[in-house]
Amino acid sequence: MQLEVGMVLEGKVTGITKFGAFVELPGGKTGMVHISEVAPTFVKEIRDFVTENQTVKVKILNIGEDGKVSLSMKKAMEMERTSNHRAPRPARPGNFEWQSRRNNSEPASFEDMMSRFKQTSDEKMSDLKRVTENKRGGFSRRGGNQSR
Repeated sequence: MQLEVGMVLEGKVTGITKFGAFVELPGGKTGMVHISEVAPTFVKEIRDFVTENQTVKVKILNIGEDGKVSLSMKKAMEMERTSNHRAPRPARPGNFEWQSRRNNSEPASFEDMMSRFKQTSDEKMSDLKRVTENKRGGFSRRGGNQSR
């Protein structure tokens, strides 16, 4: 099988080092997944993400003139996610509706928008105060009337 940059393949993890994992690809060729290409998050310990003899999906990033194959598990996951379905649109911060969902074509006035924003803000501040009060338990952290 001819390997090409950009291909997504399945391979078997044959070895793990501090800096990456070696993956045997179809056709007997071996490539390496650098620790920075294992997962979309920071990877401190690679063994938390892969084990020897595990089958993993990898994307070929580069094939060097010396024949070394650079692989990425992270990019293979990204490609799989985007090809399977359209990614959902991220929610607005605080789930605040920035545009009204009214059916009529009349735009909301600035005063209406400010009023809704202030109401939402007040509700969130009161929720925050209530949660903070509950965490503190209603007493001082210094211990109140302790004698020394």
